[in-house]
Order: sequence, then C-alpha cells, then structure tokens
Amino acid sequence: MKLASLKSGRDGRLVVVSNDLTRYTDAARVAPTLQAALDDWNNCEPGLRELAQGVETGSVPVERFHERECESPLPRAYQWADGSAYINHVELVRKARNAEVPASFYEDPLMYQGGSDSFLGPRDDIVMSTDEGWGIDMEAEIAVITGDVPMGVTPEEAKDYIRLVMLVNDVSLRGLIPAELAKGFGFFQSKPSSAFTPVAVTPDTLGEAWDGGAIHLPLLVRYNGEPFGQANAGKDLTFNFPQLIAHAAKSRPLGAGAIIGSGTVSNKLDGGPGKSIADGGDGYSCIAEIRTIETIYDGEAKTPFMKFGDTVEIKMKDGDGRSIFGSISQKVAKYERK
Repeated sequence: MKLASLKSGRDGRLVVVSNDLTRYTDAARVAPTLQAALDDWNNCEPGLRELAQGVETGSVPVERFHERECESPLPRAYQWADGSAYINHVELVRKARNAEVPASFYEDPLMYQGGSDSFLGPRDDIVMSTDEGWGIDMEAEIAVITGDVPMGVTPEEAKDYIRLVMLVNDVSLRGLIPAELAKGFGFFQSKPSSAFTPVAVTPDTLGEAWDGGAIHLPLLVRYNGEPFGQANAGKDLTFNFPQLIAHAAKSRPLGAGAIIGSGTVSNKLDGGPGKSIADGGDGYSCIAEIRTIETIYDGEAKTPFMKFGDTVEIKMKDGDGRSIFGSISQKVAKYERK
C-alpha cells in the first residue's frame, strides 16, 4: 500500500496511490490526514487497504497522481530522530581528521533529534538565507514511520511498530556543524528542514527487498543531472531499523507518526572507502563523504558543497526498474522572506 499527502493546509490531504504511481483516490472517508490514520492505525489500515485494492481494480474513483502536488507524507511530525546506521560513513569522516571511532559506536547507535515542524515537500527548493559558505549538503537516507512504540521495547518487538517506509534528504550545513558540536549540545542550526519522498509505503509493498529491518536495494542519487550514488541500503549496516527504534525508545515512548532515519547510506568497497560511479564504484549519498575520501588520499577536499542552482534527485527502484516511492527532486535557492 502506498500513501501520500497532497498539498492542502498544514498537514496535507491523505490519498492512496496506485502501485505504479499514476493514480490516486481520496482517503477522506477513512482519515483526513496521514497523522490521523497513524493515530488510529488498527481501525484505519483495513479501510486504506480496501481503497488501495480499489485503485488497482478500478472500483473506486481515481485521479491522475502528480508527485509535484505532494507534501512530504507527514508535512510535520511529532518526532524526527535520525540515526547513523552505516558506520562506514562515520569511519570515513573521522579518518579524514585522524580521529578514531570509539568502540561504543559499534554497539550503541548515534542518534540526534531533528526539527520536525517544517519538513520540505519532495519538490520544494532547499532555501538558504545566506551564501553557500555554510557548506550545503544533501544526505540520502531511508526512514520509517512508527506507530505508538512503548518505552523499553526490544529490537525484536520493534519490528511490529514499523508502519511505513520512505526516503529522506536530510539536508546538512557542514560549515556550521563543527562549532555546534564543539559546544557539546548537538545539532540545531546545522540541520535545516528535511524532505521526504512523495510516497510512503507499507513494508509488505517492498516484497523480498524488505527483511524486516532494512531495504536491500540501491539508493539512487543524481547530482546536477549526473549519477552520484547507488549505494545498496541493505549492505554495511551496523544497526537496522528495529535496533534504531529500540534505541530511541529506551527512556521514552514514541508517539504514532514518529520518524526514524537511517543516517547516510554508505557502502564499503573491498573493505575500504568507496569509489565514484565514474570510477566503477557505487558512489556516495552525500558530498561530505567524497570530500573525506579526497582528504584521505589527496590531502585536501576538492569537491565543493552545493551552490545556488544545484539540483539533487533521490529515488529507489524495484527489481523491475519501477520507482517505488517517487523521487525527491530539489534545487538550492536563495531564501526570500515574504
């Protein structure tokens, strides 16, 4: 089942989308918004699945689905917590500055709590109010949306609380990160609004590509129209989603609609750093990673961060080459206050 939120008000209008992303039907008779459906999932899910079947068989009214008309599936959320499941990314960043990865990082996930009151739509510009000196970067990731998760849940139990899966561009301002982390209080200004794919899907929609905790498919990133990354989201994980959810719920319950991110998807190559697609590798899911590899091998970073006018596209295809979630397609633009 595939769900989307069309632009309407602050929380969007919930619709059920066809598997091929060409048609949708309104879900108002079941729930007006995705958050409302998540708040009452046990009662709403059967009705939504009935609509999904109706979209496929033609037994319900449908309209043409346009990704550009979508908000992120949850235009705002009660919780957005981003982990770092792919430790290869952390290893590279630390190696570039001659720092060791603490042993605890392999046993206890890194996670930060991000802003969730103003997500970008999948076609919205990444707007910055200053020049490019803040080090604008994309981070292509996987994310899940949970139901109500009890405090102290185990990873095995956490599998049952994953309601939906989607992709995310976790925009980062690399130039602001060092000073913020040096304060010892975590990210804030260096993590502006994130964007999610037009569609969020139930785990069963992913078929054999979903193993209960990760998607075993390439995450496709194009930067300024050129292939940039195709790292497999099912490889080189130190932590899967049930483990990340359990970590987030260690000392608190998670409310329905909590979003948990995987962190930048990052693969090793023959046990070491990856290579660009042009050089026969699987590329990268963020600019910072290629810059760290340049620093390691060449002594300095050469690839610049994003500038005004630069574009990024993030998507994932199934085994038959069909888009699963639709695509995040954004441009960096100058912020003009209205």
